[in-house]
Amino acid sequence: MATSTDPGSATGATGVDRLGFEDGHLVQEFGYADDVDHDVRDAIADLTGADLADEDFDDVVDGAIVWFRDGEGEDLTDTLVDVQTVLDDGAPIWVLTPKPGRRGHVGHSDIQEAATTAGLHATSTFSLAEDWSATKLGTRGRGR
Repeated sequence: MATSTDPGSATGATGVDRLGFEDGHLVQEFGYADDVDHDVRDAIADLTGADLADEDFDDVVDGAIVWFRDGEGEDLTDTLVDVQTVLDDGAPIWVLTPKPGRRGHVGHSDIQEAATTAGLHATSTFSLAEDWSATKLGTRGRGR
C-alpha cells in the first residue's frame, strides 16, 4: 500500500474529498506551521479552486481546518471560538491532529471536551494523511 500523501494518491485526494469542501468554497486555515501536510493543503486548494485563507481573514468562509498539536501552548477551545466568528452557518470545522504515537498527538476526549465548551460537537474522525487525523466538528445549531 502506498504511503504517499500526493493529492492524487489514496491518502491524499480521497481523504481530502471526505472533508466535504467543493469547488468555489473558501476555507480558512488555523494553526499553520512547518509541520503541516502540504499535500493536504494543496489538495484542498485544488478541490476548492482557491488558496486557503489565513487566520487573519475576516470575511465569511465556507469551512475551516485547524492544525492542532498538544503541548504548543495554544488552547483548543479558544481557537474553536475564534474559528466560528466568520464561519457560514452549517459550515464544517475540521480539527487536524497528529496521529497517535506522533509528537503533539491530541486525544479524542480532549477534542470533544474543547468542542463542547466552544458549543460544538465532534461527529467523526478518520485518517487524513500519513501523520494526521481529521475530526469533524459540527454546530449544535444557531437560531436565526
